[in-house]
Amino acid sequence: MGALFGTNGIRGLANVDLTPEFAAKVGVSVGTFFDGGEMVVGSDARCTSPMLLSAVISGLTSAGCKVYNAGMAPTPTIQYTVKKQGVDGGIVITASHNPPEYNGIKVLAGDGVEISREEEKVVEKIFFEETFRRVKWDQVKEPSILEGVIEDYLASVTKHIEVEAVRERRFKVVVDPANGVGSLTLPRFLHSLGCKVYVINAELDGRFPSRPPEPRPENLGELAKTVKALGADLGVALDGDADRAIFVDETGNIHWGDKTFALIAKFFLMKNPKSTIVTPISSSSIIKDVVDEYGGSLVFTKVGSVDVSHKMKELKAILGGEENGGVFYAPHIPVRDGTMTTGLILNIMAESGKKLSELLSDLPVYFIKKSNVKCPNELKGKVMERVSSEFEGLPKETVDGIKAFFPNGSAVLIRPSGTEPAIRIYAEAKSEDEVNDLVRKYAALLERVIREASAI
Repeated sequence: MGALFGTNGIRGLANVDLTPEFAAKVGVSVGTFFDGGEMVVGSDARCTSPMLLSAVISGLTSAGCKVYNAGMAPTPTIQYTVKKQGVDGGIVITASHNPPEYNGIKVLAGDGVEISREEEKVVEKIFFEETFRRVKWDQVKEPSILEGVIEDYLASVTKHIEVEAVRERRFKVVVDPANGVGSLTLPRFLHSLGCKVYVINAELDGRFPSRPPEPRPENLGELAKTVKALGADLGVALDGDADRAIFVDETGNIHWGDKTFALIAKFFLMKNPKSTIVTPISSSSIIKDVVDEYGGSLVFTKVGSVDVSHKMKELKAILGGEENGGVFYAPHIPVRDGTMTTGLILNIMAESGKKLSELLSDLPVYFIKKSNVKCPNELKGKVMERVSSEFEGLPKETVDGIKAFFPNGSAVLIRPSGTEPAIRIYAEAKSEDEVNDLVRKYAALLERVIREASAI
């Protein structure tokens, strides 16, 4: 039996891997898994999302599901809607940060969190064995349209914000939603908090013409320049489905998600000492340093928002975060959410009276760099075996890929991507030169090992 699910849902090239036929088959498999229950569906703004959403709805209704269509909205908005509506589950059509030619399918449980890895395997078994639930013609239910989805979601996020304190500061904020669905929520949320809001790359466009949908520093030059030019307090860059946020401080410096998550964790632990913080192994040591200093307990997971959410549920943890800008705040919903994350950062800025650059300068300093090396999926296992031998004698963590810790405090994590034919490199060090050297060294190593493995 093959595999459908990767690190974060089902992903592939739209109309190549993810055809309407494929999506309909996934829909009926998910409908069978939920025994013909009530389902909320929605999508991002990719060009192929309407096509795939229609196919998934067909599959779900074939299995007897009652489908409620939330339409185009950020992934966390649809996740919250599943929870609020009290339905059995949901599906989101999105490929998150992947390039525009990709699309994907996320399957949600009744609490809005993606189904567990074990439940993914059950859906896969139904899909490949074709043990579908099919209802008679007169039991096929007509889908319904859900109204007020974004309003309900924003009301929930706002409950966790010190609204008057933020309004008093009258923050000036620049938003870059990358032509994605975040433009439907974040600017509106900020306006409601009395912020002066400027939006670049706001028009919904599934081709992502302004910048790639992944908010990496090399993609955010326009945002950084705009923040400086306008004298803004903050810049916020979202990914394609708005569940992640990367921040630019008032000086135009772009900060990885580790640093802003460490700031959120610090202020959270100051008010909630001895709390458990959940983060993937790909996170920087800055998280561990902060959690140790402020008396919390840190739990590592595999890379993937599914793993963070389920570990938080298991431990009843309130806060989790990823190095890519994903922050999970369980009092709202334990999934990553770019709008909620922005609200938490504004809370801290309002409460402290400090600028973002000042707040971040108080944290430990690590230089972090990420890179990808293309690698055919079928070679990933062989390549990782070969790479492992390079770290003999070093302290290692192997919960996901291989993370090696060097005596001088630097570290490197090498792990196969669960969504693309690539191997990812995450490096951190106390100096920029050293982190650049680490990435160059291990990218060259991977390229050599992949060439050798390809030749066998």
